[in-house]
Amino acid sequence: MTEQAAIAERLAEVRGCIAAAARRAGRDPAAVTLVAVSKTHPAEAVAAALAAGQRVFGENRVQEAAAKFPALRAAHPELELHLIGPLQSNKAAEAVAHFDVIQSVDREKIARVLAKEMGRQDRWPRCFLQVNTGEEPQKAGVAPGETDALVALCRDLGLPLAGLMCIPPLEDPPAPHFALLCKLAERNGLSGLSMGMSGDYETAVELGATHVRVGTAVFGARDYS
Repeated sequence: MTEQAAIAERLAEVRGCIAAAARRAGRDPAAVTLVAVSKTHPAEAVAAALAAGQRVFGENRVQEAAAKFPALRAAHPELELHLIGPLQSNKAAEAVAHFDVIQSVDREKIARVLAKEMGRQDRWPRCFLQVNTGEEPQKAGVAPGETDALVALCRDLGLPLAGLMCIPPLEDPPAPHFALLCKLAERNGLSGLSMGMSGDYETAVELGATHVRVGTAVFGARDYS
């Protein structure tokens, strides 16, 4: 089987699992967006996913996306690109220029820099706040107890806030973290819930995810060499 055929087959399987999980929860499968995480994979792999009908992609690094996606976007103007990795303030201008959605707003400084850049470029990518539901010191994200204040600040700054995102601790069952994110989003009147990755996206869909970020299950194992 060619790599293009393998990616198409894996995409179909993931879409089927998302649809089944949504139906189990009494949800419309169309309410869930699959973000195919293409970090470290070459443009050829993204092209294979595009050929199979995938249009929404996620990247962790601004520079990698800036190098990989302009030609792909030129061929597919409807392509939507999400930044799902940590964002440094010195990359904010590039992030605003290249991404349609920024899922990793996690602190006041980033919110202020993004708002300034969006105004300067007159380009307004939708934003998700990354919540550190496990309060892990080594992981990016706003603490659950500080989420309401950051939501309020982002709204004051005029950021186009779409929802919340989380990455549960690897060693924890994901469901309680997803449930906490849902509670925080509901309390703040946010409808977007980006939660669930290759190992737990079906659980996330059952608990209300509107976006799932799936990489390995679509593109195969990553080569970090």
